[in-house]
Amino acid sequence: MERHLENKPELLVLIGPTAVGKTKLSIALARAHGCEIISGDSMQVYRGMDIGTAKITPEEQQGVPHHLIDILNPDEPFSAADFQERAGQAIRDIRSRNRLPFVVGGTGLYIESLCYQYRFSEGGADEAFREEQMRYLQDYGPEALHDRLREVDPPSADRLHPNDYRRVIRALEIHHVTGATLSEQLAGQNKESPYRLCLIGLTMDRALLYKRIEERIDEMLEKGLLREVQGLLERGCSPDLISMQALGYKEMVGYLRGDYSYEHAVYLLKRDTRRFAKRQLSWFRHMKDIHWVDVTDTVNFAGHLQTINAIIATKYTESEA
Repeated sequence: MERHLENKPELLVLIGPTAVGKTKLSIALARAHGCEIISGDSMQVYRGMDIGTAKITPEEQQGVPHHLIDILNPDEPFSAADFQERAGQAIRDIRSRNRLPFVVGGTGLYIESLCYQYRFSEGGADEAFREEQMRYLQDYGPEALHDRLREVDPPSADRLHPNDYRRVIRALEIHHVTGATLSEQLAGQNKESPYRLCLIGLTMDRALLYKRIEERIDEMLEKGLLREVQGLLERGCSPDLISMQALGYKEMVGYLRGDYSYEHAVYLLKRDTRRFAKRQLSWFRHMKDIHWVDVTDTVNFAGHLQTINAIIATKYTESEA
């Protein structure tokens, strides 16, 4: 199938909250449409962080090429702007092979910034202000810092986890330096995509999603999440790294430090992952052009696949008409 019709290249995107079932569907779709997959997950870029990020295994990939997985060490920074640049290059490479680029993931800002080519501006910097926020974080904790953001920019506070203190501080700094909030800047971005987008969103009954999240976490723990975190610490990964603030890692670090019991660590992980899924859905709900597919009936995999295939066929047939 020729992928160079019109001036805009095709870009297939599959989004949805954690544990909704993106991975299995993505492989079936990739095989059906000649795709190579670009991971749209902010933490799967890190080597050695496999269990806690639910990283797809080579066996699960079934021969489908995957990009932006295992490209960095945990101590290397990675931003939405970095993702946009690397994913853009991957799209060009995939198209050069006459394959269909397929972004799959749950990191809303990363995926939206790629789909609509957001302009990332430093918007000025204030090192003294940033250091002041870091001291406040150390003295009062991430929740108190997050409350500061909620006071000036509630939409960004809704989308950022308190543990993601680097982005919380950056959002505060943007407001401090520019007088405009991060959410206002995002809202002002050009929403005209350079791609012929086909955006598919997966959703399901909230209670079922939360049950699947808890089951996935139990499976991660059985596979050795605690050992994975211990290994990262033994290799010199600081608990203060942004990567180590990811769900699953921060909670296990707290247990290993003796801050709380193992049972409480698991409780925190399940609670915070449910909250994370809620924030993911909140982000995706404000995006436009998404074709939502309800996958609550998990036994009807073939039916869901047929529905999505029909959306893809209709979308690209209309574009070519």
